[in-house]
Amino acid sequence: MSKRRISRQQRWRIEKIQSERGERAQRRATQTEAALNEGELGPEQTGTVVSHFGQQLDVEAADGTRQRCHVRSNIDSLVTGDHVIWREGKPTGVVVARQPRQSLLERPDNFNRLKPVAANIDRIIVVFAPEPHAHANLIDRYLVAAEACGIRPTLLMNKSDLIDVNRHQDLIAMCARYEQIGYDVIHASCANDDGLAALKAELRDHISAFVGQSGVGKSSLVNALLPGTETKVGELSEATAKGRHTTTAARLYHFAEGGSLIDSPGIREFALWNLDHQQVLEGFMEFRPFIGHCRFRDCSHAHEPGCALLAACEDGAIHPQRMASYRQIIASLDNQ
Repeated sequence: MSKRRISRQQRWRIEKIQSERGERAQRRATQTEAALNEGELGPEQTGTVVSHFGQQLDVEAADGTRQRCHVRSNIDSLVTGDHVIWREGKPTGVVVARQPRQSLLERPDNFNRLKPVAANIDRIIVVFAPEPHAHANLIDRYLVAAEACGIRPTLLMNKSDLIDVNRHQDLIAMCARYEQIGYDVIHASCANDDGLAALKAELRDHISAFVGQSGVGKSSLVNALLPGTETKVGELSEATAKGRHTTTAARLYHFAEGGSLIDSPGIREFALWNLDHQQVLEGFMEFRPFIGHCRFRDCSHAHEPGCALLAACEDGAIHPQRMASYRQIIASLDNQ
């Protein structure tokens, strides 16, 4: 994706907005430091970020109570799932430190900056559905990102009640392809509770994150798995058949049986320019047995003779669709 050109007026407006944000942040930092210095806050304690609202966030204490908090200006951006040190206040507490992360899922945003999605998770649940149309390349991008940060991915085909064997042959074949590679694929439906028991078993005793494009039913799944949550659910756009954003901020939920779930906002694109070619290559799980066996060390796996990956494609060990998806991702990195 090439960088967008902006006009002088747009650049002035962006700089003005950034300046105003900086001034507001400075005022909040001054107020926070004043509260710290004047002893208006409670003792330090550990907690977990359970939701994020612009410059403020909700922190959950060890006893389960939650409070809205400011963040000290010297702390890097926090994300849902982060473990923090914070101090209770009236009416607003303050996060004073972030503890080391065990894992971090992040993606580039529209301004070519890395944006964290969720922290300290050990499962990524990639949700897709018959409607809106499931794009294999987007799913592959999530899988590559999960493999790159060492988090186990599971594929969840939601709205299984809408599957028509005549209309959705490509989707059925895609699910079978991922299962053949070695990924777990769960079929679920909130309409008839199909597959929800298997999904609960997958989530139990883990810290998981739902990811996927808008409209695939992540919020409906949260409501079905956690009755009483009442997460806002949106409809598909009639004009575009694409999902509308209903979850605007990642939120963390707990299961009574054990385990936690982070529901993240849906996105229609997932760039990977923060990864290099080798990380993308290794992110395709079935490619790994053939990596390093090409005739040429700098093989691009496109047309070179003696390419082990191309030979694997011809032998059926690698599906052509996955190879095409890999090339599309690599091309996007080169264009960037």
